[in-house]
Amino acid sequence: MPTRAADPPTRARAAGPKAAARTDPGRRPPWWRTRTAKGIGYATPTAAFVAVLFVLPLLLVGRMSASDWPLLTGYQSLNLPDNYTELADGDLLWPAVRFTLLYTAVTTVLLIGIALLLALLVQEARPGVGFLRTAYFLPSVLGLASASLLFWGFYSPSAGPIAALPQRLGLTDEPVSFLGTPTAALLSTVGLVVWKFAGFYMLILLVGLQSIGHDVYEAARIDGASRRQTFRHITLPLLRPSLALTLVLSVTGSLLAFDQFFVLTKGGPDNSTVTVVQLIYREAFQRLDLGTAAALSVLVLLALLILNAAQFRGLRRSDES
Repeated sequence: MPTRAADPPTRARAAGPKAAARTDPGRRPPWWRTRTAKGIGYATPTAAFVAVLFVLPLLLVGRMSASDWPLLTGYQSLNLPDNYTELADGDLLWPAVRFTLLYTAVTTVLLIGIALLLALLVQEARPGVGFLRTAYFLPSVLGLASASLLFWGFYSPSAGPIAALPQRLGLTDEPVSFLGTPTAALLSTVGLVVWKFAGFYMLILLVGLQSIGHDVYEAARIDGASRRQTFRHITLPLLRPSLALTLVLSVTGSLLAFDQFFVLTKGGPDNSTVTVVQLIYREAFQRLDLGTAAALSVLVLLALLILNAAQFRGLRRSDES
């Protein structure tokens, strides 16, 4: 006589409680197997990294900014707001702020303009373009401190090949002083930064240019648009996300400029090329006052947050319009 197969619940009970738990659709899985627990597990290493290397140092800097904190002896006492008032009364703060803003404006305009020109030159695929792209991008691989040291050698009146060249050609009576005056030092440093970063920004803009479809340019050509009109009304609007990225990177990097001026000018001549970050370095490691340096760091951080928020808000408004 044929026997009837046992129903699923009967088989589950016969296999034991573990199998019954697996076959019961209403039973909740252990907490360590839930999606929430897995998400927490994936995010924990990153959260710990951010907490140790960003949040804790930020809190420490905030405490330093409100304290009398010499470099060699450590915390002494709270002195809020003495560090901030001492900064406001200093002789170098406002000249350093003005010079940093001037340097940021000049560098941003030249850097983005030259990078856009280079991206337009190597946009189309033709013989030799790969070599040009590599040659333009190659300086960005070099470290900024190394590039600054290289240009310091170029600009040196005694050993550099550039400074003595006009004298050898009979154009001047003495080697050109690329770092001897405030204007020359500023322009020489801007030249270094443009040489160093133009290729990197060119790559960002080149990606944006290549993302624009050829059918858009073909439609504009059929409508009779000139190259100037095509560039103004098609290329620039569609390139806006890439331009926004380069703008944020250039402004932020210029406001935090340190390496190039530290190597090339040391803040000279006559403290005319002292940036805000250089002033932080002087307060911390020359005047040995970590409290004042931390106060200036907090102000720089707040300024960057406000400026970047204004940039993103302005770009978002232009996109919506």
